[in-house]
Amino acid sequence: MTEPTGRRFYRLRTPSETGQSTAVSVRVDPDRPDPYPVYLAVGAGRRRMYLTPDEAWALWRCLSEAVATLGDPPDNIRTTIRPARR
Repeated sequence: MTEPTGRRFYRLRTPSETGQSTAVSVRVDPDRPDPYPVYLAVGAGRRRMYLTPDEAWALWRCLSEAVATLGDPPDNIRTTIRPARR
């Protein structure tokens, strides 16, 4: 697999029955000089979690398995996610 180059952003909004959604965004920057090229922000970006690649993969694995126990995704959630355009 080819390593991505340059910073990339991924953004989603959670559906909401109350009319107030939550934004979730992830930035991946393989060119960062520190060991934390990934950050996850939930909400208005106030709660950021900086992750190493190993931590990001572990989080992905745990979340995917945990959410799978809840059943099928709602109809308004796309299962194919493409990078956000800059």
